[in-house]
Amino acid sequence: MSRFDKKLERRGTDCMKWDVVDKAFEAEGIIPMWVADMDFETPRAVTDAIIRRATHGAFGYNVVPQSYYDALINWLKRRHGWEIRKEWIAYTPGVIPALYWAVGAFTKPGDKVLVQSPVYYVFYNAISVWNREAVCNQLVQTEDGYRIDFADLEEKLSDPAVTLMIFCSPHNPVGRVWTREELEKVSQLCVKHNVLLVADEIHSDLVFRGHKHIPIASISEEAANNTIVCVAPSKTFNLAGLATANAIIPNKKIYDAFCAERRKSAIHTPDIFGMIALEAAYDHGEEWLEDLIDYLQANYDYLESWLAENLPQVKPLRPEGTYLIWLDFKSLGMSSEELKTFLNTKARVALDQGYWFGKGGEGFARMNIACHRSTLEEGLARLKGAIDAL
Repeated sequence: MSRFDKKLERRGTDCMKWDVVDKAFEAEGIIPMWVADMDFETPRAVTDAIIRRATHGAFGYNVVPQSYYDALINWLKRRHGWEIRKEWIAYTPGVIPALYWAVGAFTKPGDKVLVQSPVYYVFYNAISVWNREAVCNQLVQTEDGYRIDFADLEEKLSDPAVTLMIFCSPHNPVGRVWTREELEKVSQLCVKHNVLLVADEIHSDLVFRGHKHIPIASISEEAANNTIVCVAPSKTFNLAGLATANAIIPNKKIYDAFCAERRKSAIHTPDIFGMIALEAAYDHGEEWLEDLIDYLQANYDYLESWLAENLPQVKPLRPEGTYLIWLDFKSLGMSSEELKTFLNTKARVALDQGYWFGKGGEGFARMNIACHRSTLEEGLARLKGAIDAL
């Protein structure tokens, strides 16, 4: 029996995913398969470390110990073959704040920021809050999954107004784990056109067998000097509520400018428990992660075979990474608003709507399968019942 077969009750814990879903989706009794966190307990080593620190009883101002940096440095070297330095690491309470700060620090009014749609919708918020314009290099869907339109990418990057690119690797929501060749091309084009590359690599540890995540800044020294990489243990170990992430910035000039923007928010050090959780997870959570990847793979295999047999109208895209599944509902012939209403009120399954992710997302929805198998079964059964009733 897998450790992930334990069903965890999250209702009543001030959980965004479960406690506000009815209100957020304006439907009663809706099953939540939306927010990108997991319905699994974090590794025991993490909870044990937090409990040990909590029993001390004093929680005053803290400093960041060398062990915090060592845990991250060793994890990236061991897991991804990337050797980084302590002086490259800038704390941030999440990847999203880091994106906001990067746009604020490295763009000015009139500048444009490039994204690759369909992409995590908060990227657009990080751009619009600064009154910058988002430019889309739309990914191309093929029979073998999504690909980058490099001709269009270079055309967009050649615009002098485009000064920053936010790159999602692995990609949310289409699940691509980019190859070295693709990463090299993206990095080279950004350097060629003097566009700073900000990489959201929050899902980098959640990669399925047969695929390998490569940190884009590890591609070359040239890439490192033009890249901000954002990482966190939050997706990997279900620690989002502990608000601990890091931006890795090899270029000192870029590092200093990023930290100057961060100081405007009066944020300096990690939360005590977030810091402890990161150390414990990276130092002792690898076996847990390997088991998690196997469980997620089994959940996806179940979903894929179940849909093929029972609901062929809905087509999943096989992910290479992440626990977020991009589902194609276009065969239902519904508009974006019609699909949203149908899923919320008829199927009563809370999914992230495809059009939220920008161009190319229409007719899709994103499903989170980092859940107990019974939750997945219930969600699929609800989809079938609603579609059969059409």
